[in-house]
Amino acid sequence: MTQKILAGRADDLQLSADLPKVKVDQVILARDPDRVMAEVALLGGKKCVPEVGIAYDTRCVTQVTDPRPGIGARAYRDALALGMLVARPGIGFPAQVHLERFGSPARLALTDEPRLAALGGSGMLTLVAAPAQLAEALVTGAALLRPPRSVQVLLSGRVRPFVCVRDVGLELIRRGLGDAIRRIDVEHGAPVVIEFAGPSARLLSVSERAILAALAPQLGAAASVFVSDEKTEVYLRDQRRSKAHRSLLPDPGAPCDDVITVDLSAVDPLILDEDGQVKPVRELAGKAVTQVILGGDSGASLRDLLAAAALLKSKRVPPKLDLLVAPPSRQALEVLAQSGALVDLIATGARVVEPDSRLLTGELYPPPATGISMRAFDAEPSAPHLERAVVASAETIAFAVATGAVGDPRSFKRPVRVTVPRTLPTDDVLIVRKAKGKGKEPEGTKLPAAEAPRAYGFTGATTLAISGVRGVPTQPSALVLESLDDVRWVARRAAELAENVRAVIAPFIPTSLVPVLAGLGILALRGELEVVRKLKTQASLALPEPESWSGKATISAQAGGQTIDLSLLAVGAEREWTRVGTARSAAPLAKR
Repeated sequence: MTQKILAGRADDLQLSADLPKVKVDQVILARDPDRVMAEVALLGGKKCVPEVGIAYDTRCVTQVTDPRPGIGARAYRDALALGMLVARPGIGFPAQVHLERFGSPARLALTDEPRLAALGGSGMLTLVAAPAQLAEALVTGAALLRPPRSVQVLLSGRVRPFVCVRDVGLELIRRGLGDAIRRIDVEHGAPVVIEFAGPSARLLSVSERAILAALAPQLGAAASVFVSDEKTEVYLRDQRRSKAHRSLLPDPGAPCDDVITVDLSAVDPLILDEDGQVKPVRELAGKAVTQVILGGDSGASLRDLLAAAALLKSKRVPPKLDLLVAPPSRQALEVLAQSGALVDLIATGARVVEPDSRLLTGELYPPPATGISMRAFDAEPSAPHLERAVVASAETIAFAVATGAVGDPRSFKRPVRVTVPRTLPTDDVLIVRKAKGKGKEPEGTKLPAAEAPRAYGFTGATTLAISGVRGVPTQPSALVLESLDDVRWVARRAAELAENVRAVIAPFIPTSLVPVLAGLGILALRGELEVVRKLKTQASLALPEPESWSGKATISAQAGGQTIDLSLLAVGAEREWTRVGTARSAAPLAKR
């Protein structure tokens, strides 16, 4: 399915080049729209070429001391002038809102937010790109992308009562889907896409499919994509977007690199504990829960929220437990309100919180010092305090709220029957479009011209300090990391770290993140775990001049008087991006 989407948009139909040029249907900005719009200004962009270009303002809770309360005024103006849409704070989490309003089967979207992999639930392929790549896609409608490999997940059977799709996702983690993705990525040097199919894929709603598709970044995959069938067509019709439907099915005997089969009827209620291990809920039964966050961007479907509300009807929150409800979108909030489910949750003792992106990182409502914090969504790699949070399904969360402790939701007397309304509110009141016939800006409203983002690259042999922890170094450094979460943490903050983080070395850096790092001038290197651990004990690392990288799969670095061979992960044009510090062509290096 992935090959179908890309080959139909590429100049090279066989996708044989390292970085073929591919037509882009949508560009979605959710992490740093200001940076991308500054890149667009440098390219002289006048019109948004893709069919959809949208910038989400994800900061709802602001303070006077907040250095960046949301999309900057200049980026807001430039986005509208370009013909893009701007989603205002409070509209919801980008993954869920975009799924409802713009998710389209068999299309390709580029984004700066890996969590938008959830759009694969609608059959849409969503890949992460560097700021300059996103700007180029907005201005030209195309971008250079690596052809991906695929892992197929075949779903069979039917989930049992009190088992949610969230539990199925945790079962995939336990079954080692992440290990299969890592093996294929390292073997082929290509991003990996998870393709969901099988007889039971047709039984899942699009919202439930999105929950499984959202697993991709946590497992090291580039994206996920589901089949697009009659369920997708019904979903789009309910969203009043039936014209967006296209069929997307795998061809019989289509090649893939691995196949994993999951019997949904054999899945039990599961939980992802504080150590990142997936366990049956019964193994943690009886542990006190002090905080619960129900909702989030793609952790619970509308059906799950309605089921949790029904299970908690006429119950009360225990004295030592905080119940926070974060509706994933305005549409979900309106349906909860119209159905009476929101009244039931508030009567239980819930507090409704705004859909701020910092909820996902733990910057807002971090886990308390004691007890378990239980959440329906996968948290972003962040500060160590988030390690106390656990992930569970909405119905497992409902049981924890009802009893104050972890327990098996099958202990409820009987399952609830939930009917999701077919008539859904689709008012886009918080989406801003360029006004027709807009005249000149009023006097006094002119904003300064966009400042060119600085490019930090390599001009010769470089010696870097070595740092083995997440953090913002104060001198040019190489971050030597062991876990995938550490690498994801760096990739999330790559734009702000690029001045002093010059290289990232780890046993596994997902190939999908290499263009993001290369596009900001950060050298991505892979070393065996033993090599990485030895490097952590050294003070500095000497890298050869960029000219020696040409045509080589490895580079020889010096550390502690020894020569260390490290795999160079950038290919083709990505190496030039790393050297000059940006995916923008002919960019001068910043002076240090």
